[in-house]
Amino acid sequence: MAAENGEEKLIAVARHIAKTLGHNESMAEDILQIFSNFDGRFSREKFVDKLTTAGQEEDLRALDHTIKSLQRQISHYVAAEHSIWSDSADSSAFLDCLDELISTVRELSGSIYAEAYLSSAEDLLQQAMFRLEEEFRLLMERGGESFELPRSYKNGNGVLTENNSNNLLYDDSDEDDHDDSDSEIPVAQPISNYDVIIDALPSGIVNDLHEIAKRMVVSGYRKECLHVYGSCRREFLEESMSRLGLGKLSNEEVQRMQWNELEVEIDKWIKAANVSLRILFPSERRLCDRVFYGFGSVNDSSFMEVCRGAVVQILNFADAVAIGSRSPERLFMVLDLFETMRDLMPEFEYNFSDQYCLVLRNDALGLWKRLREAIRGIFMELENLIRRDPAKAPVPHGGLHPITRYVMNYLRAACGSRESLELVFEESVSVVPSKDSTSSSLSVQMEWIMELLESNLEVKAKIYGDAALCSVFLMNNGRYIVQKVKDSELGSLLGDDWIRKHTAKIKQYISSYQRSTWNKLLGVLRADCSPVGANVGGKSMSMKDRIRAFNSQFEEIYKSQSRWIIFDEQLRNELRISLSNLVLPAYRNFIAMLQNAPDVGRHADRYIKYNLEDIDTRINELFQGGNGSAGGRK
Repeated sequence: MAAENGEEKLIAVARHIAKTLGHNESMAEDILQIFSNFDGRFSREKFVDKLTTAGQEEDLRALDHTIKSLQRQISHYVAAEHSIWSDSADSSAFLDCLDELISTVRELSGSIYAEAYLSSAEDLLQQAMFRLEEEFRLLMERGGESFELPRSYKNGNGVLTENNSNNLLYDDSDEDDHDDSDSEIPVAQPISNYDVIIDALPSGIVNDLHEIAKRMVVSGYRKECLHVYGSCRREFLEESMSRLGLGKLSNEEVQRMQWNELEVEIDKWIKAANVSLRILFPSERRLCDRVFYGFGSVNDSSFMEVCRGAVVQILNFADAVAIGSRSPERLFMVLDLFETMRDLMPEFEYNFSDQYCLVLRNDALGLWKRLREAIRGIFMELENLIRRDPAKAPVPHGGLHPITRYVMNYLRAACGSRESLELVFEESVSVVPSKDSTSSSLSVQMEWIMELLESNLEVKAKIYGDAALCSVFLMNNGRYIVQKVKDSELGSLLGDDWIRKHTAKIKQYISSYQRSTWNKLLGVLRADCSPVGANVGGKSMSMKDRIRAFNSQFEEIYKSQSRWIIFDEQLRNELRISLSNLVLPAYRNFIAMLQNAPDVGRHADRYIKYNLEDIDTRINELFQGGNGSAGGRK
């Protein structure tokens, strides 16, 4: 018995030395291991058997007291029916308890002597984390509610302020006109200045969320924390998209829309995309960075999960338009989307710059390229439309063909987006377009379309049975084309040489018309300039026959060509002046010869149906159109 008591005392002394010298439990065990190697009486098993005795019992009693105390305090908060964060004193005390519990669990995790206490502490921590998760959710929801504020987002000076910026999605301009506030429908408010960053939640709540997130992450509840955060913020973005008028539409729904419906949806999309990329997403990034500050890449991954759904919704709508019909009428809708994406690509690069958001950046760039290809495809369809336009019935009176008006007005309107089209027809596209870049690719495209149009018109001109009317048709359409080119961006694209070349073509059409119509008439007047025995067309004609032939031919020209159309007033006047200068001198000379002719003499007035003024008047009545009008153009 004495031997056993002596051994126990020796072991107690050794344990006391180890505990005194060891700064922690692991070091103490290492010292005890050295004792056991020195003397078998100091075996580790004997120390373990005696662990709960003497001084160690005191430590375990203190640990038991700590855990029970924490259990009482934390259980009180866990069971509370009100929000812990409704009272700053309660939230501060609860966090202090959590910090002590987290520290206790961390200390017990490396010990094999207090497994029962560790299990109790972990159970308590789990209960605390469940309640902390709920508090996190309540703070997220309460933050949104408390930030609702007055519904008008403008202050007295019409300037967006940080305090009411959360309501920029609403328009209550008619609020005073309605007594029933429940019947008011919030709609997207037009916004011209997107250089705004808003606080998605009040600063105090953001700080509370950060403190909660810090405890949850360090306790191994990162996944649960991110899930709550992500679900709340995604719900906010979904509601924001809805308030901006952007619905979740399938490809089929978009492609079945009527033109007017699609135009309305595209207008909503443009506003929603700008607000999202320039205001909402930067604000979400700021919120993520503040809530999850100091947690490594947690903020990046969380931001991606929050914004992914809204980004996909934005991209999907534009993609549905991009893969739709290539009808030329869709060009301007697709151009609106293309230009919006072009302007927003720097925002995609900035907002989604980390590795987690790479897929979103790539999706945005892919959509932008598909919109570019859609525009190219629309121009190809325009080319096909010109090629396929049939040469059936001629346009009445040699007027302007509908295909000419359509194509030229189309190209003129398209060139209002010249900068975008230059980018579309570039062989290579940079991620962020340069506004200083120039290219001849669009010029080549426009020249090709003009060539197709001219070839089509030349085919259509051949269906006229009258060569003169054929020339008038080409004159009208050629003049319209040149004027549209000169009065728009097409002029700078096609260049002065192109304009000079096609102006010269119009002069050729005029010369061709004059030859076809007036050369035969002038031949009657000018036949060998002799008052007798003139030879016209291989036949000998007297002066009487010649004046009769002139009267008949001039009457026929006037009867038919007064119904013909030259729509351009300047061209019409220039042609009339040219004809007067051509016909009147020859007719004046002919009348003089007629009056001196032996077989006519003083009876010349019997044969002269038109005097000079009559000829001039009738020439000035040519090309008025079937209803006495020269016809208009648009």
